[in-house]
Amino acid sequence: MEKHAHRHGATAARSHGAVDPEHGATAADPPNRSAQGTRPTRSAQGARRHIPLSLALPVIAALGFGCYTLFLNHLAGAKGAQAALLGLIAAVVAGALGLLLVRYQSSMLTETRALAYGALFGTAMGWLYSLGGETVLKSSVWGIIMAAAMFVVSLYLFRSHRVREPHGLHRPHTVRRPHGAH
Repeated sequence: MEKHAHRHGATAARSHGAVDPEHGATAADPPNRSAQGTRPTRSAQGARRHIPLSLALPVIAALGFGCYTLFLNHLAGAKGAQAALLGLIAAVVAGALGLLLVRYQSSMLTETRALAYGALFGTAMGWLYSLGGETVLKSSVWGIIMAAAMFVVSLYLFRSHRVREPHGLHRPHTVRRPHGAH
């Protein structure tokens, strides 16, 4: 028993910080260096970079929105090129608005941010509803319902995860000193 504990302890001590190939891990290749020992090449630096989630999610959502727009417009009887153009325009507009919202959301109050997400989502859903051949009134009501639902869900999520918000539990306050102290 003691022999097993000693062997396990030695394995644990030896494995900290090391790559253990028997569990499927591989050591990363050292960065490409020139003969003079300077910085890694631009291709080696680019291989380690990744697309941030704040950029990837709006782009993926916009592509999905554009594809669904294309699908609905094609089902409504539009030709392939016309449906594809409308899908492309929808993806570009929705992506630009989504990226703007994600970019500036940290400067917004919680309620304003939830309202912005609700407005973007409600407008998109109302417009998609109108592509199905519904009237403007029905599409507007559907968009308002979806905007209200997204507002409530966003507000709940933002308030329940306040620690993760850019401002923490409260908006930052300036330090106030008594009038006599400088």
